[in-house]
Amino acid sequence: MSLKRSLVLAATVTSTLALPTVTMADDPMKVGFVYVGPIGDHGWSYQHDQGRLSVESHFGDKVSTTYVENVNEGADAERTIRRLAQTGHDVIFTTSFGFMNPTERVAKEFPDTTFLHATGYKRDDNLGTYLSVTYEGRYVTGVAAGLVSETNTIGYIASFPIPEVIRDINATYLGAKSVNPDIDLRVVWVNTWFDPAREADAANTLMDQGVDVIVSHTDSPAPMIAAERRGNWAVGQASDMSEFGSNAHLLSVVNDWAPYYIDTIQQVMDGTWESADYWGGIAEDVIQIVKVSDRLTAEQREQVDAVTESIRSGEFHPFTGPLKNQAGELKVPEGVSMTRAELASMNWYVEGMTANYPQ
Repeated sequence: MSLKRSLVLAATVTSTLALPTVTMADDPMKVGFVYVGPIGDHGWSYQHDQGRLSVESHFGDKVSTTYVENVNEGADAERTIRRLAQTGHDVIFTTSFGFMNPTERVAKEFPDTTFLHATGYKRDDNLGTYLSVTYEGRYVTGVAAGLVSETNTIGYIASFPIPEVIRDINATYLGAKSVNPDIDLRVVWVNTWFDPAREADAANTLMDQGVDVIVSHTDSPAPMIAAERRGNWAVGQASDMSEFGSNAHLLSVVNDWAPYYIDTIQQVMDGTWESADYWGGIAEDVIQIVKVSDRLTAEQREQVDAVTESIRSGEFHPFTGPLKNQAGELKVPEGVSMTRAELASMNWYVEGMTANYPQ
């Protein structure tokens, strides 16, 4: 079955509890994963599930993994997380911002279970948080988009107005602005993580407005497919989406969760795990820039590679001042980089953004 066909089918799947996928030896560690979308989205949930599969491959019969896909954020999430805890899972990873409060509540009920929540900020003795520093990849995306755009107009398909999405929009704009002072970034909010039809509609709306580079913070390759059909550029989200647009594909920003999942599970096995807030980016290879288009000139490719390496080395931080908000108020002084706490609560657009801030 083709990935495109799988994508269509995935959109109709209901939330299900998958059976453990490994034949187990005595007393394996039970590890659960909760996904907001289907594992066939070829984006966020797909990439987390690739990390789960790497866990199975690495640990063999020392672990038994379970995943639950298509879990709605809210009451459904709390029931799902509690069910995993009640069925003896030793470690539970919950992989969407809207799972934060449900995870926190269940973690208090099961103090002997280790919970890890992606993209949130609430922690406890048995509850840690983890994040891929996607804004680093978005800054590189902005640089590449700013270099190739002929209309000086980039489009951003945004999911929900949470800090992670806001800072990634800002990073994209700042990256583009650094190489193209005339750039404009337009934003369409779709209020979903995964809806191929709505994502495609948003991409086409933006391209109707003169956008020639599409960036998405949603999980299907539908925007890439739409850009391919219309001869424009697009950026892959979470996984390598180059196969969905051989000409449109500018680059993909890939989340590789395997190293974090393997290391965290090993720490729990060893009894050395402690609650923390993990941020993994380009330096840790948790964020990877892959399949940069060979349609870029040698000079353009050098610029993309240079900014990637400057972020990797720590020489450059995308959110280093002076930075002002849309009203022209200084938010970050010159030479100062935003802290994790500040980034985790970002609720403002940077100066120069023409899009209205979501209310």
